[in-house]
Amino acid sequence: MIGEYFKLRQRQTSFKIECVAGLTTFLTMAYIIFTNPDILSDTGMDRESLIAVTCIVSALATIMVGFFANAPIAMAPGMGLNAFFAYSLVLGDKVPWETALGVVFLSGLFFWILTLLGLRKKLVEAIPSSLVSAISVGIGLFITFIGLKNMGVIVQGSEATLVKAGQLKATVLIGMAGLIVMLFLEMMKIKGALLVGIIFSTALAAIFGYIPKPEQWITSNLNLSAVALRLDIVGALKWSLFGSIFTLMFIDMFDSVGTLVACCHQANMIDEKNRIKGLGKLLGLDAIATMIGALLGTSTTTAYIESAAGIEQGGRSGLTSVVTGILFLLALVFVPIVQIVPRYAAAPALIMVGLFMMKEIRRIDFTNLEEAFPAFIIIVMIALSYSISTGLAFGFISFTMMKVLSGKARDVKPAMWIIAIFSLLFLTLEQIPNLIERIKSFF
Repeated sequence: MIGEYFKLRQRQTSFKIECVAGLTTFLTMAYIIFTNPDILSDTGMDRESLIAVTCIVSALATIMVGFFANAPIAMAPGMGLNAFFAYSLVLGDKVPWETALGVVFLSGLFFWILTLLGLRKKLVEAIPSSLVSAISVGIGLFITFIGLKNMGVIVQGSEATLVKAGQLKATVLIGMAGLIVMLFLEMMKIKGALLVGIIFSTALAAIFGYIPKPEQWITSNLNLSAVALRLDIVGALKWSLFGSIFTLMFIDMFDSVGTLVACCHQANMIDEKNRIKGLGKLLGLDAIATMIGALLGTSTTTAYIESAAGIEQGGRSGLTSVVTGILFLLALVFVPIVQIVPRYAAAPALIMVGLFMMKEIRRIDFTNLEEAFPAFIIIVMIALSYSISTGLAFGFISFTMMKVLSGKARDVKPAMWIIAIFSLLFLTLEQIPNLIERIKSFF
């Protein structure tokens, strides 16, 4: 029954493989259970309620993707999006967090309308294949960088160097040991290599006393009342907040597009025309998840690139997502146990996924400058700007620019022109008020 619903045989997978993949995805993104509340609580929101909300929203969104889109994609409140919510919108612009949740809800609603009209799907399908490959490579470098940072191999440097190699501390060596285990098992073609490596590193950390024993094994505090259904939609319907609504829309659009393109191609969810199967459903669920998240009390929900870790372990169907979602529900009760898995133990999995995603670079024609330069910009800017959305915006603008400079503007699809305009708006939106003030000063 389960196999037929999720088409496991057609997708050349099994119940066991999907469960391992779902657990792997969960372990690589479980950090969101604690980091999202840490960020949002700076606005004055209740941290304990936020932990429960983060688990519930992540579970609901991911399970919906599994059942309705049959895709191995996990969703949760997005990093970067939660930072914009807390530090720019609430603390920076002095918007009450209840109103900020209304802004999040409206951005999701507008996105859902665009999805129903088919505009988001057309935008994604207009992206040239060379840029699609560049997105995968860029995200691969990005999550490798995150993995190296989380493991302590790379640390913050001086103003001159920005980053530098970290000291070989015990925690770094423990993470490296897990990475070696993953590499060995992958070379031996043993399934579940990433999961085994995470467990191995966690066990080493426990043996050498780097993981504190939990004060309790389960928690029963599931109170959501402090943040759930507290959003102020009417208060968000102000002209002064429309810039924030569209900023959230642009960030979510580029982040989710980049993640879905990279992960769905990695999971072989593409048709004979190189288009993503079920893309419309995935984009619609992305928007619905954002609205549900705002209602329950968290920032914008989006697709997670850590899904690639589960896909690399063989996850090919929505059963992977269902397993990940169920584990988020269980985490509501077993938060203390989930918390003992250190970030440096899960970090090697991100490095391995980055390695596997680099294979897409062979699809980019670097002898053709019209394709090579935009692809190069996407790869570099995703990693160095620490933002998928920023990297995509620079790449899409440079693609249209190269076509115009080469006299081939007609080769650019209408939808790609729209993407380029959105990209330009995304990169300049915050500067528009300053620009208007400067123009006024001349008169």
